[in-house]
Amino acid sequence: MRNFKRRMLALCAIASAPLAYSTPVFAQSGVSSDEEVVVTARRREESLQDVPLAISVLSAQQLDQTGAENITVLQQTTPNATIQVARGSNSTLIGFIRGVGQQDPLWGFEPGVGLYVDDVYIARPQGAVLDIFDIQRIEVLRGPQGTLYGRNTIGGAIKYVTRRLDIDEPHLTARLNLGDYNQTDIILTGSLPLADTLVVGGAAALYARDGYGTNLNTGAEHYNKEVQAFRVSAEWTPTDDLFFRLSADSVDDTSNPKHGYRMQGNGADPVFAPLPNIYDTRAGSGDFNNVETDGASLLGQWDANEVWTFKSITAYRTGETDGTIDFDNTPGPVLDIPAHYRDRQFSQEFQALFSYDRFQGVAGLYYLDASASGAFDTVLGGAALTIFTRGKVTTESYAAFFDLSYDLTEQLALSVGARWTHDERTGTVYRQNYTGIRSPFFGNAAAVPGLVRSNYTNSSTFEEVTPRVALTYEPMDALTLYASYGRGYKSGGFDMRGDVVLTPRTVNGYDPEFVDAYEIGFHSNFFDGRARISGDVFYSDYKDVQITRQEPTVTGVVASFVDNAASATIKGAELEGTVYLTDNFNSVFTVGYVDTKFDEYLSNSVVTNPTPPPATIVVPVDLSALADIQNTPEWTASLAFNYTIDLGENGTFVFTPQASYRGAARLFELATPALDPDAYTLYNASLTWTSANDRFRIGLHGLNLSDEEYVVGGYNFPGALFGNSIIAFWGPPRTVTGSIEVRF
Repeated sequence: MRNFKRRMLALCAIASAPLAYSTPVFAQSGVSSDEEVVVTARRREESLQDVPLAISVLSAQQLDQTGAENITVLQQTTPNATIQVARGSNSTLIGFIRGVGQQDPLWGFEPGVGLYVDDVYIARPQGAVLDIFDIQRIEVLRGPQGTLYGRNTIGGAIKYVTRRLDIDEPHLTARLNLGDYNQTDIILTGSLPLADTLVVGGAAALYARDGYGTNLNTGAEHYNKEVQAFRVSAEWTPTDDLFFRLSADSVDDTSNPKHGYRMQGNGADPVFAPLPNIYDTRAGSGDFNNVETDGASLLGQWDANEVWTFKSITAYRTGETDGTIDFDNTPGPVLDIPAHYRDRQFSQEFQALFSYDRFQGVAGLYYLDASASGAFDTVLGGAALTIFTRGKVTTESYAAFFDLSYDLTEQLALSVGARWTHDERTGTVYRQNYTGIRSPFFGNAAAVPGLVRSNYTNSSTFEEVTPRVALTYEPMDALTLYASYGRGYKSGGFDMRGDVVLTPRTVNGYDPEFVDAYEIGFHSNFFDGRARISGDVFYSDYKDVQITRQEPTVTGVVASFVDNAASATIKGAELEGTVYLTDNFNSVFTVGYVDTKFDEYLSNSVVTNPTPPPATIVVPVDLSALADIQNTPEWTASLAFNYTIDLGENGTFVFTPQASYRGAARLFELATPALDPDAYTLYNASLTWTSANDRFRIGLHGLNLSDEEYVVGGYNFPGALFGNSIIAFWGPPRTVTGSIEVRF
C-alpha cells in the first residue's frame, strides 16, 4: 500500500528552478477534497500522509485566494511560527519556529530557520521577504531539519516551491493590483515554447505603494514600497529522462528606510515625544535605502531508471544593501546607524534518489562557499562620538547526507538519516572610535580617528553529525501515526560588533548551538478526504544557545555579546487541518501551543573593575528566572472559511473570511514592557470571481480589517546619551486591494 503510493509519486517527480515566477494558474477555493497533497519535505515527492514530520502546506490557490503579498503571511497560518520583516528593514526576513530562530540579521550571523527556493538554500536574510505569485506551494517544516537541510535549519525550514513552465503552448498573463495608499502593482508573466523540447519564460514585476506614514522631518514617505523584479528561465527536456532548467533573477528594493516609532520621550524636549501616528517619524539620518539581490541557477535531473534519479543543483547569488536606521527618530544624530552590507554565495548539491522494493530514500553531497561583509557607524551625537565597525565572515561548508526509509511491513516503516557537516569560518573585525558625526567611510572626511577597539582576524572549524530517526505506523489508509527524534545544529562564528577593549574574549568567537527534538504526531484523511487533520506534540532540548545582545555600559558605549550563554526546554502541541463541510464550503484551522523555559541564561554586565588598574570586566549573572524565549507567543491560532458559488457559464465566486490570533510575546529574552507586543487578532476577507474559461479573474482583498495596531519589532536603548531610544516597528494597517488578471 505505502510502497505503491511512493512508486507512483516517484514516476511523476519533477524539479523546479529556484525562482519565484512561472506560468500562472487562476486560483479557486484551494485543494479539493479528492486531491492528494504532495510535498517534498524529504527531498522527494511524497504524499503528506506518509511523511513523519510536522508540515504546514499552503498551495498557490490558497495563497492567491487570500491576497497574500509575501511570505510573512505564513505567520498567520503556521502554528508556533514567527515569520516577519526584520525590525528597521523592508525586505529582510527573520524566522522563529517553536522558539528557535535568529532576530539579528547582521552579516556573519546565521539564521535559525532555513529558507529554500526549491532546493537552493538562501544563506542571507536580506531581500528574503519573497513576494508571492505564480508558485506551486509553500511548505513550512517545523522542528530541526539538520539531516536533509543542513546546519542552519535548527528551528525548521521554509520551502518555496515553484512551478514548471508549460511546454505545450505559449502563455501571457497580466495582473494589476490597485489599493489603499496608492498601491499599484503590475505583474507580467509569460512563456514561449521554441521547440518540442525547449521552452523559455520570463516575468517582470513592479510594486509601488505610498507610505503608511510620513517622515515629518524631511517630508518623505515612511513605510512605503518600491520594488522591481525580473526573471528569465529556459527549460530543456531533450528526452523523457532528462530535464534542465537555467534561470536568472534580480530584485531591487528602493523603498525608503523604516525608522520606527518612539515609545517614550527623553525629558521635556518635544522633539523626542511620541507622535500621534504610529507610522510617522522625525528621523534625520537619511531617506536612502537600496537592497539588491541577484542570482542564477542550473538544475539538471536524470531519471536513470525506475529505481534511480539523479539531480545536480548549481547556484550563485549576490546581495548588496545600503541604508540607515535612525534609532532616536529625531532630526539630530543622537543615535544613528548608517550601514552597508554585501554578500555572495556559491552552492553545489548532488542528490541521488532511489525507490526499490521496500526501500526509498535520498543521499547527497553539498558544498557552500559564501562571504558576508559590511560596515556601519554607531553615531552618538550627544558625545560627538562615532564608533566605526567593519568586518567580513567567510564560510566554506561541506556536507554529506542520507535519509533511508524501509517498509518493515505494509503498515510499519522505519526512517533513518544522518548528515555530516564540516564548516570552516573566518572572521575579520575592525572597530575604531572617531570624534565627529559619522566616520570617513560614511562621508565625514574631517572625523578625527581615536582608539582602535578591535582589529583581528580569526578562524574556527566546526564539524557535526546530525541524525534523525522516525517510525511510522499506518493502521488504516486514512491515518498515519509517527514518532521521531532529530538533531539540529547552527554553526558557530564571530561577532561582527565584537569590542576587544570591552570583551577581549570576542576574538575567539562563539560555538554552535544544538536542539535535540522529540515528536509524536499523526496525519489523517478521513471521510474520503473531507477531513484532513494533522497534529503533534513535541519536546526540544535546546543547548548552547547563542544569545545576541547589545547593552549600554558604564563607559557610555554599547557592548556587544554573542555567547553560548543559555540552555532551554521547549515543549508544546500543534493541530491543523481542513474540513470540507460540503463540496462548496470548507474550513481551514490551526492551533499552536508552546511552553518555553530557560534552564540557564547568563547575562553579561560590563562594570568597572573595583581593583587597580582601572578597567572594565564582564560579570556573568544567571537570569533564567527572569528570561523567556523571544518572538514566541504561548498560543497561536487561525480559522478561515472558503465558500464557493458555481455560476456555470458565468464563472465562479469564492468568499474567504479569515481570522488569526497571536498571543503576547517578548521581543527580547528579558521583558521590555514598553515594546513587548500584546495579544492580537487579525481579520482578513477576500472575494474573487473567475470566468468559466479561466481567462479573467477579479479579486477584492481586505487585510487587517479591524485596523489592529500591533508591534512586530523594536530596539531598546534607554538612557539620556542614547536619546532614550525605545522604538517600535508596526505591522501594516487596514488595507483593501483590488486585482484584475487577464490570461492570453
